[in-house]
Amino acid sequence: MQISAKGEYAIRAVLDLALERARGLTPIQEIAARQGIPQRYLEQVLLALKRAGLLTSRRGAAGGYHLTRPPEDISVGDVLRAVEGVRAPFEAQRRGPRNGNDAHDLDDLWAEVGRAVSEVVDRVTFGELAARAQARRSAGRLMYHI
Repeated sequence: MQISAKGEYAIRAVLDLALERARGLTPIQEIAARQGIPQRYLEQVLLALKRAGLLTSRRGAAGGYHLTRPPEDISVGDVLRAVEGVRAPFEAQRRGPRNGNDAHDLDDLWAEVGRAVSEVVDRVTFGELAARAQARRSAGRLMYHI
């Protein structure tokens, strides 16, 4: 499995929005700064997520982005498919020419790996990722104060 920079940035941006959901609209500049993503590139990623119906936005001084559904209703797979395409990145990346029967000997394995990856990314939601991130942050603060 291979996830592009666009896929990783999309996951990070949606997680950021899930963590900031309570405050309402989040300006793109804030997402870019917190996640270390170039703003011009992030604009393209967020546009793809908006086209897929995962985000809404408002322009202007009080504008920004917001999730269209609760984080518990958006899976990592939803986000990856929105920016990578319907099949990517779950298809095995084959290297080199595929000559003869030997080239097909591993097809079943790669198909199984693709199904396993799809199952995981479709099961894990941004509600779960946000809860994990908040727990990790809380544990870090507790360790610091001890």
